[in-house]
Amino acid sequence: MGAGRPKGTGKFGEPTVPVRVPVSLVNDVHQLVDLKGRGLPLFSGRVQAGMPTAADDHVEERIDLHDYVVRHPSETFFVRVQGDSMINAGIHEGDILVVDRSIEAREGNIVIAVLDSELTVKRLRRKGDVVHLVPENDRYPVIVVGPEQEFRIWGVVTTVVHSV
Repeated sequence: MGAGRPKGTGKFGEPTVPVRVPVSLVNDVHQLVDLKGRGLPLFSGRVQAGMPTAADDHVEERIDLHDYVVRHPSETFFVRVQGDSMINAGIHEGDILVVDRSIEAREGNIVIAVLDSELTVKRLRRKGDVVHLVPENDRYPVIVVGPEQEFRIWGVVTTVVHSV
């Protein structure tokens, strides 16, 4: 009880409680705890996309990218892109999409949809009562969702993580 030290004086500086964690997840939980509060440096200088300016190497703050790309943590997941049907929307093979299931899909959103038990990423279009899943690559046809097909929207893409 307390491991011989006064409450609130351990690693976290506050009282703690025991939690049962499956053995297979212990390392994941340790990593999550270790990363909390840590972020990458955000430099106060801006990077010019036009004419170069003098470098400013002052760290403004430390940021956690989750603060910028995850609005609803319990409803957000990541998925890796396979294929090139969305390349004209800036989504390339191997990119990671941040998908929020809590956002109601609207006309023009890029969504992750389940169509006949398969996941796909497409732009959502509606024409009357008919749903169209539109690729952003002219090499692929528009998918018209038929009434006999299994269809549901899994979430709305909010962010694309793209390596250069």
